[in-house]
Amino acid sequence: MTAAGRQARAGLSIGAVLSQLRPDFPDVTISKIRFLESEGLVSPDRTPSGYRRFTAADVARLRFVLAAQRDHYLPLKVIKEQLDRLGGPPDPVDRPARGLVPVPDPVESPGPPERLTRAELVDRAGVTDQTLLDLEQYGLLAAAPDGRFDVDALAVAATAAALAEYGIEPRHLRAFRAAADREVSLLEQLVAPLYRQRDPAAHTRADEVADDLAGLAVALHSLLVRTGLRRVTGR
Repeated sequence: MTAAGRQARAGLSIGAVLSQLRPDFPDVTISKIRFLESEGLVSPDRTPSGYRRFTAADVARLRFVLAAQRDHYLPLKVIKEQLDRLGGPPDPVDRPARGLVPVPDPVESPGPPERLTRAELVDRAGVTDQTLLDLEQYGLLAAAPDGRFDVDALAVAATAAALAEYGIEPRHLRAFRAAADREVSLLEQLVAPLYRQRDPAAHTRADEVADDLAGLAVALHSLLVRTGLRRVTGR
C-alpha cells in the first residue's frame, strides 16, 4: 500500500492538515492547531506512538473555528459553545479569505491518486504550454514516466500562474527550487534511517514524521518570508 493509501485509512497527520488549511488560512501553524486541541476545539486520535491522526470531521471543525475567528472575531469559548450546541460545524463551514488565489489542495484524497495529462494540467492550472515547459526546465515539476502529472504538480503550476500575475516568471522560481532542495537534504537525514528499517511500523512512523516536518518547514518558510517583507513594508 502506498503512503497516501495508508494515510487515507489511518487519518491525516498534523502536517497534512496544515497543508489543507493553509490555502484558505495562510497564518495557521502547527502550534495553532495544537493550541486549538488543548482548548478542546478538536480532539484527534493518537497512534500507539503518540502521533495525532485527524479525520475529515476534525478538519471541518478546524475550518469552522478559524473562519469564525477570522470573519467574526469570536472568542474560542463562544466558538466551542456553538460547536457543542450544533453537534459539529454547519455546512458550508468556510469561505476563502478575500484576496487569496485558490490553489489545488496538494494532499491526496482517499482512493487512487489523480493523474493528469499535459492538456489537463494546462487547463486546470490556468497556464500555457510554454509555461509548463519552463516549469519543467527549471526543475519546478516533472511528469511521471508515463507522461502524466500528479496533484502536487497541479498545485505547483497553479501557484506559478498566480505568481506570474505579479510578474514573477518560472525562471525566477529557481531560487525556490534550490531552497527546497537544501531543506529536503536536511530533513532527509531524519527520516531516511526510519525508512531503511525493516519494521513496517517504522515506515508508518517515517511517513508521519515526514508529514510533520513538511508542515513545519512550510510554516517556518512562510514566517521568514513574511518577516522579511515587513522590513520592506514597515508593518
